[in-house]
Amino acid sequence: MGTSKAATTASGAIFRSMHMTHESAAKVATPRSHKIGLAIAMGILAALTGAGLIWMWPDRAELPDKIAYLDANASWAYGTVTEVDLEATAPEGEEPQAVFVEIEGEDGGENEIWPIHLNPEVPATDFSRGDRVKLMHLPAAAQTGTPYVFYDFMRTWPLILLGGLFTAAVFAVARLKGLAAIAGLVLSLLVIWNFLLPALTLGKNPLAAGLVTASAVMFIVVYLAHGISVKTTTALLGTFAGIAIVTALAWWAIPAAHLTPRTHEGMSQMAFDAPAVDLRGVLLCGMVLAGVGVLNDVTITQASAVWELRAAEPSASRRRLFARGMRIGRDHIASTVYTIAFAYVGTALALLVLVGLYDRSAADVLSLEEIGEELVRTLVASVGLVLAIPLTTAIGAALAPGPRPLSAAAADDPSPVAPAQA
Repeated sequence: MGTSKAATTASGAIFRSMHMTHESAAKVATPRSHKIGLAIAMGILAALTGAGLIWMWPDRAELPDKIAYLDANASWAYGTVTEVDLEATAPEGEEPQAVFVEIEGEDGGENEIWPIHLNPEVPATDFSRGDRVKLMHLPAAAQTGTPYVFYDFMRTWPLILLGGLFTAAVFAVARLKGLAAIAGLVLSLLVIWNFLLPALTLGKNPLAAGLVTASAVMFIVVYLAHGISVKTTTALLGTFAGIAIVTALAWWAIPAAHLTPRTHEGMSQMAFDAPAVDLRGVLLCGMVLAGVGVLNDVTITQASAVWELRAAEPSASRRRLFARGMRIGRDHIASTVYTIAFAYVGTALALLVLVGLYDRSAADVLSLEEIGEELVRTLVASVGLVLAIPLTTAIGAALAPGPRPLSAAAADDPSPVAPAQA
C-alpha cells in the first residue's frame, strides 16, 4: 500500500514536472505575435530600401567620361630599384641621379636601367634596392637626362599578405561567421562602388543616397554575418534608430557649424571635375556612413548581451533584464567614446603636429575647418552611439524570451547546481 502511494506521488511529480517543462519551453521563444510584427516591419524597411536602390540606381550612360590622368604621349612604366646613390651630386640647377631603376620592357622587350626623377616629397633615402616602383614615362622629359618620373611605390604584395593574414585570423577565431562577415563587407563595398559613388557623381540627392546605401549595407552585413533571428533583427532596429539620430544631427550641424567642404583639396577638385555634386551633401552622406560601422558594433553587442542575460537568468523580469543590459551598455559607451576620439587623433596626427607649431590658442585650433569637421563627425557619431545603446537594450528586453518561474527554470536545468542568487 505504501509502495503504491509512493509510486502515485512520484508519477504525479513527474507529470507536474513534465507539464512545467512544456509550459516553460513554450515561453522560451519570442511570442509569435512579436515575430510577425518584426517580419512586417523589416519587410517594409527592406522594400523601401529596394525601391530606393531601383529609383536612384545611376544610369551608366549618363556618367561623365573618365578624366585622363596622363598626357596623350605619356604612359605608365614599372620597374625595380637596382641602385641608390645617396652621395650623388649634380651641377647647380640639375637633379642628382641618385636612384636607378630597371625598367620592364614593353611587349616582351629587353629591360633597361634608367635614373629616375624624384618628387620633392620623396627623397632618395626612402628607396632601397629591390623596391618595386610605378613610374610615368614622359618622352618630352628625355632631354633632362631621363624620361621616367617616380609616381609611387608598388604595394601589391604587402597588401595581399596583410589581407591574407586578416582573413586567416578572422577564420581562426570566428570560423564561418567571420568569413560570412568578410563576404558581407565585400558585397557592401560593391554597393558603395556601383551605386553610391556614381549616384553622387550624377548629382542625386546625397542624403537619400546615403540612407539607402546605409540600409542596404546593414541588411547585407548583419544578416549574412549573424543570420536571421529575433536577436539579429533587434540589433538591426537599434542600428536604424542610431542612423536616424546621426542623420538628423549631421543635417543640422553642418550648416550650423558653417562647414564649407570647398576648403578641402579633394572637395575643391571635385567641384571642378564634377560640378553636379552637392559638396555639403557628400559631407553629410559621409557622416552617415561613418556612423554605421560603430553603431552596428554596439547594437550587435547589446542584443547579444540581452539574450545571454536571459539565458543566465530565465526568471528575470523584462525590467531587470533591461537594467542589467544597461550595465554592460554603460561600459560599452565609456570605452567606445574614447575609442572614436583616439581613432581621429591617430589619423589626423600629422595635421595636429603641424597646427601645434603655430602660436594659436586651443579654442582657435578647434575652430579650424579641418579639425572642426572631424569634431562634428565624431560628436554626431558619438551621440548616435550613446542613444542607440539604451534603444537597442530596450528593444531586446521587449523581444527576448519572456521570464519563466524559477521552479520551471530549475526543472529545465539538468545540472545539479542550484541557480545562483542575484
